[in-house]
Parts: sequence; C-alpha cells; structure tokens
Amino acid sequence: MIAVVRQGRFWAMPLWRKEAACCAEAMLTVLNVSDAECELLLCDDKAISVLNQRHLGLPGPTNVLSFPAEQGQGLGVIALSMEAVQREAMLYGQYPLEHFCRLLAHGLLHLLGFDHGPDMDGATEAMIEAGMANLASEA
Repeated sequence: MIAVVRQGRFWAMPLWRKEAACCAEAMLTVLNVSDAECELLLCDDKAISVLNQRHLGLPGPTNVLSFPAEQGQGLGVIALSMEAVQREAMLYGQYPLEHFCRLLAHGLLHLLGFDHGPDMDGATEAMIEAGMANLASEA
C-alpha cells in the first residue's frame, strides 16, 4: 500500500493523491514488487529543505529524497517537492505529470537499493511508462 501525505503549502499538483498511489503501485509492479508499503510525502520547498538539512546536512530544497525503512518495515518514505516538479518541468520542457513520474520512479528505485547508473536509468524509463499508462487507463 502506498500512503500519500500532503505537507506544506503548494498550489499545483499534476494528479490527485489516489492517482499518485496508483501510479507508484504500477511502477513497482514493473519490478515485480507487490504489496509494498511506502509513504509518499508530497511537500513544498520549505518542508523538503528542512528534511534535506536534517538528514543530509545540505542547505536548501531538492526535488526528491528517499529514506529507506528498517528491515521488514516496508520500503520507506519518499519526499517529493511539488514546487520542484513544477519548476523543473518548465526547465526541462516536460509536462509536470511526466516529471512527477520521473522523480517518483527515481525515489522508488533508491528505496529498492538502486544506485545511479545504466540499470537505474533503464528501470526509470520502464517505470515511467508503466505509471503513465496506468494513469491513462484510469482516466
């Protein structure tokens, strides 16, 4: 089960919380991960800045952070800045929904133990495709 929590003040989201959870579940299915428990924290730049400073010692906002759970307690927590989604989508010339899916896939892969590199890149693209297809079928 994917629990989606909203924290902070932001006005734009490319999808509803229920859709975000369904998107994440479709992405995990691509990697044969089922019945995974994960919390998706949708937040603003201020909230993610606090997490970034507290856990990584880095100042300022970032786009996504992953916090793996202890053994046997689900996958963990992904914090995703919705303000960064909007800002970066414009910067990279992507639709906000597509960029949201990209960051969500990235966060999920880190929870599953992936490091940056070709394996993560390939899995990210497959997960984005699955997430977007799931959202299209829900519409």
